[in-house]
Amino acid sequence: MVRRLSLMVAAFMVALFCALPVSAGTVWATAAQAGKGAGHVSHNAQPSYCNPCLFYGGDLDLNDPNQNGLANEEDLIVNQSATYTPFVPDHNWTVTGLFTNNLMNIQALSADWEIRTGISEGNGGTLVASGSTDHPIVTDTGINDFGFEVFDVKVEGLNVQLQQGVTYWLSVVPVCLDPENPNCSGRSFQANTDGLNAFGPPEPQNDSFWNSSFFGVFFTNANNSGFPFPAFSGGVEGRVSQGTTPEPSSLILIGSGLMGFAGFLRRRIGR
Repeated sequence: MVRRLSLMVAAFMVALFCALPVSAGTVWATAAQAGKGAGHVSHNAQPSYCNPCLFYGGDLDLNDPNQNGLANEEDLIVNQSATYTPFVPDHNWTVTGLFTNNLMNIQALSADWEIRTGISEGNGGTLVASGSTDHPIVTDTGINDFGFEVFDVKVEGLNVQLQQGVTYWLSVVPVCLDPENPNCSGRSFQANTDGLNAFGPPEPQNDSFWNSSFFGVFFTNANNSGFPFPAFSGGVEGRVSQGTTPEPSSLILIGSGLMGFAGFLRRRIGR
């Protein structure tokens, strides 16, 4: 009888433990796991913080059953995790700014950024440009989900030339590594999107990547996190480049055409 009672008590304790929230010591990779509660949104238009806007993947959609965010941060909890958002310029672009929208409760004291090409599974591709800033522009988007506010984290003052039709990936990672700053003991997750309020050329679907030494992944497709991340909320600022320099062969053809036309005029005048 005593043994049976002990087994019943043990079973009850196991059930009780499973019903309790996971301890604060667990470090989750996604916002849906780390956060809680229903979200809200206070705007529904193309974001004013993308100006002049070349590309915007879209807002975190609170009506999307797959709404989520993936670890994109350098802080006192997760020392390295970066997400990569794909985009394809529809003209030659001069990029002056990059941004990501992050569900976060850390203070972005700085930000690291990259542009890459040729990323594939287990391959970081080619680094086109990169840098960091101690003065990122941080804007509250008015969207809240899983108990986190969505902040736009942007780097400006860039001058990067990108080619039409090439697939690039952008990364902007909020950084908060000051051990004396209590706001550096939080989290940041780049929000996903289903294209709500997107702008510019469409974001390639299911081609986002994740690289994190903390979580033990090296340039893996974001969908391999165990949750769907068809696209990320981020964007590009800048301007369309003014034309392109003709290839030498094109210049030869143009020159030949002009010489032929000049000869035609001389013959007409000489008649």
